[in-house]
Amino acid sequence: MADRGEIRILGIETSCDETAAAVVARTPEGFGRILANVVRSQLAEHAVFGGVVPEIAARAHVAILDQLIEAAMAEAQLDWSGLDAVAVTAGPGLIGGLMVGLVTAKAIALARGLPLVAVNHLEAHALTPGLTEARRPPYLLLLISGGHTQTLVVKDVGAYTRLGTTVDDALGEAFDKTAKLLGLGYPGGAAVERWAAKGDPERFALPRPMMGREEPHFSFSGLKTAVRHVAKKLEPLSDRDICDLCASFQAAVVESLRDRVDRAMQLFLPMLSDLSAGASDAHPRRPALVVAGGVAANAVLRRHLQDLTKERGFELSIPPAHLCTDNAAMIAWAGAERLVRGLRDPLDTPARARWPLDPAAPPAIGAGVKA
Repeated sequence: MADRGEIRILGIETSCDETAAAVVARTPEGFGRILANVVRSQLAEHAVFGGVVPEIAARAHVAILDQLIEAAMAEAQLDWSGLDAVAVTAGPGLIGGLMVGLVTAKAIALARGLPLVAVNHLEAHALTPGLTEARRPPYLLLLISGGHTQTLVVKDVGAYTRLGTTVDDALGEAFDKTAKLLGLGYPGGAAVERWAAKGDPERFALPRPMMGREEPHFSFSGLKTAVRHVAKKLEPLSDRDICDLCASFQAAVVESLRDRVDRAMQLFLPMLSDLSAGASDAHPRRPALVVAGGVAANAVLRRHLQDLTKERGFELSIPPAHLCTDNAAMIAWAGAERLVRGLRDPLDTPARARWPLDPAAPPAIGAGVKA
């Protein structure tokens, strides 16, 4: 590492349909700052198909990644000698896209004599509050994205305990499929939220999946099916029908999610005293809920989580919207956190389509590989 005090990491992200490169600095005290963060979205390429096409995504990464890395380095005003490592998403994600980023990062590491840090994309989401607000574990994490809906206890870098998971669809997936059903286009989350803002959330009595259950798992497939049944009965749908369906769907999602997170909080609190033992803080910290992933951009969901955390005495931490969706700054930061702990990876590190943060978590009944 350089003797200038802080370390500087190049991050590369190609796990799905955003191509991204960033440079992040970390001080010896653990504070971070973003020197560059460049993201190129592929929404236009995939919108016509109503979802991400893996082969198109991988080809788009190949076409643009080198240019984005050059742009990030220029924005950070660094040459290769100014870097201490290269971090890259190695999973989970679409295997073709992961391979593009991983091969590129390996080539840079080999050519420039830099350490390679293979980052779990989910861990990068989990650790983002360390970059944005110097937040340190332990805390409770709600991860809500297109591919994952989980609550996890973040004990430390590389140390996670899963509390709850979806047994079917992830929340972002449920938003996208509902939007597609109603003809609202892709991506669905923002579209559903816009239409819901003009609708009546009480017009349709939709189910609240898993509410009141002891285990803090999630389920959204049945809710999505209920929306389909209502839509079929109403065909042809008017704009008012679509607004009310979106509002009713969003209300059901928020109420169910709030109940499930509340249950996870109840399970987390007894663990907190043990996890905080030996912490360097002079004063005990309030328990914290961190929310990460693209669905965290939903304003209605944010308001309900703010209310819940206030009621339960938790702090609420949600990164800025541009750091909730896929980006390379979070990859670089996770790489820096791993690097200072002496963690680096060999050049034969493989891409991993599936990479759970808590591989020892017991399977949730019905969840299959999504557990």
